[in-house]
Amino acid sequence: MNNFTAYQDRLNLQKAHFSYVDHENAMVATVFKVTLEDEKKLILKICARRGDYLREAYFLNHFASKLPVPRIIQLLPPETNLHGAILMECLPGDLLKTENLNDNLAYEAGSLLARIHLEQTSSYGDLTNPASMSIDPRVPFTMKFEEGLEECKNHLPAPLLQKCRQYFSQHVDALSIADGPCIVHRDFRPGNLLIDHGKIQGIIDWSSARGGFAEEDFCPLEFGEWSNNSAYKNAFLEGYASFRKIPDYHPILPLLRLSRAIGAIGFTVKRGTWKGKGSQLYQFNREYLESFFL
Repeated sequence: MNNFTAYQDRLNLQKAHFSYVDHENAMVATVFKVTLEDEKKLILKICARRGDYLREAYFLNHFASKLPVPRIIQLLPPETNLHGAILMECLPGDLLKTENLNDNLAYEAGSLLARIHLEQTSSYGDLTNPASMSIDPRVPFTMKFEEGLEECKNHLPAPLLQKCRQYFSQHVDALSIADGPCIVHRDFRPGNLLIDHGKIQGIIDWSSARGGFAEEDFCPLEFGEWSNNSAYKNAFLEGYASFRKIPDYHPILPLLRLSRAIGAIGFTVKRGTWKGKGSQLYQFNREYLESFFL
């Protein structure tokens, strides 16, 4: 039953045209652009993992009247033989590319990130699973790190993994004074922003979002996923500061970046995409990890 026809039937979209959205950022879910008979466009996002579906739906609902996010049209919760799916509004514009970045867009992006972080949470962890939440930021952060190490166990050299674990153990206590708890996107980068007529029209892909600490969302800015242009970085930070004080994220950046690299490598290894669709993500983080201890 976990097939395309099932989604068409459940959503009453038998007469709609579906086109597969194939781009490097669509690695966690299967995404289709849906064209209705009246030419109206929608997006169908099918999430293979239950947690991804739950978080996507949770945060789209949470920010519906607060931030530019796609409006949910209909939800299909996951079933035994059917992945969860979200039919949502198709926002205008295209994904932001780093080569199209400018001061205004960088400033606007920083402002939006600050507005995400203004949303406080009671504790840290997966907001769709309250039982897993903790008042100690180190607990869920360590769980995610250990999960990534386990996924890398039979892939990366044991001595490298041991160095990673040792560094983590020596520095994780720095999180006890991190800037949180608040909502963090955890994948806030150009590829998850929709741009139209020089303005940001939407923030997408909330499947990684959590209750966390603000410093997490500055990793993409500091490690080349935005731009190496210092003027754009400054504009981003100015935009952020217009809504919220910039956290002192530099002291824990190495720890955050290490954890991010382990998680990214583990993700591509677990999904078997490290030589294919996820090769660029894998190689970028593998090279960083190997240079970390030089």
